[in-house]
Amino acid sequence: MKFFVDTADVGQIRELAATGLLDGVTTNPTLIARSGRNFLDVIAEICAIVPGPVSAEVVATEHEAMVAEAEKLTPIAPNITIKVPLTLDGLKTCKVLTDRGIMVNVTLCFTANQALLAAKAGATFISPFVGRHDDVSWDGMDLIEDIKTIYDNYNFETEILVASVRHPIHVLQAAKIGADVVTVPPDVIKKLFNHPLTDKGLESFLADWAKTGQSIV
Repeated sequence: MKFFVDTADVGQIRELAATGLLDGVTTNPTLIARSGRNFLDVIAEICAIVPGPVSAEVVATEHEAMVAEAEKLTPIAPNITIKVPLTLDGLKTCKVLTDRGIMVNVTLCFTANQALLAAKAGATFISPFVGRHDDVSWDGMDLIEDIKTIYDNYNFETEILVASVRHPIHVLQAAKIGADVVTVPPDVIKKLFNHPLTDKGLESFLADWAKTGQSIV
């Protein structure tokens, strides 16, 4: 499963990229706004750090304006992925951009029927929001299973990008279902490293080493 980080914090992206874990980055207008920086500058810097897909979201809601914004964003770097909403205009834009060989991430997906439409439109990625489903007492992972079944039935090439991830269990469940990608906030990625037995084992090893009075360097 590919790991994307869901942030526009360049410092955190650099830190995680250094681990070799990152396959891509997703951003959205909210994340960019939190950075307090120029949108195009942030996207360009992220693209230079991570060679994999970097999602840059359009803010227009009408097809022609979405295409115009995509034409402004695409030249920034070859790994730009244009992020569009799952609306009629968004899917029209998806089809146009896909026909031009541009990667497209269709976002704000909440039903398997929507995911089917995105695949038919040629989306590179579909982003179902599992956490927001959980917020309204519906298991978001049921949606991932439905999409996986439909895509497998018809051999769609669109990759399932699990979004709105809230905790490590979401990552585990997505991997067990066989989702192609999970996009995770930096703090959740860091939680994946944590286990009390790992901490205890390391503490024990270090204590034993200290007793030897030796140094490797």
